[in-house]
Amino acid sequence: MRKLLFLALITVSAQASIQNIQYFEANFTQNIVDDKNKTITYKGYVKAAKPQYALWQYKSPVNKQVYILPHKIIVVEPELEQAIIKRLGNNFDFFSLMKNATKIDKQHYIANFREKKYLLTMDKDRLISISYKDEFDNSINIEFTNEKIDKKIEKKSFIPKIPKDYDLIRE
Repeated sequence: MRKLLFLALITVSAQASIQNIQYFEANFTQNIVDDKNKTITYKGYVKAAKPQYALWQYKSPVNKQVYILPHKIIVVEPELEQAIIKRLGNNFDFFSLMKNATKIDKQHYIANFREKKYLLTMDKDRLISISYKDEFDNSINIEFTNEKIDKKIEKKSFIPKIPKDYDLIRE
């Protein structure tokens, strides 16, 4: 779940002039490659807003929504008819992290977070991808298409929609 949190927030903060973005929306393709070279591909849509709001809507191969809010993350899994609510111990400030990302060449930035390196690939003001290794040593690559930068997103779109009959799991 931590990687989802990081991805949602880093996505927003890496966009545009990498320092001044307020809102971000895009389609995404997330590839996870394990140590046996097996690949799992997820596709969906992400939207995010400063300071710390994001919604990752996974469409395939599973349908789920990951809401990232200040101090908590909520995963709604329709196929399992459940929602997982997890409190975050501290307030992550990924926008500041990205503001201090180091440009290493014309298209690439390195961001360090919790002893991990994240490679951001940019094309002018467009975030192309984010790559990193997760806590299981899987290689993660997220590619973005059809980006919308600084198109206002209402905060109400980050309010989780949890059906009343779903199981609630609190972690």
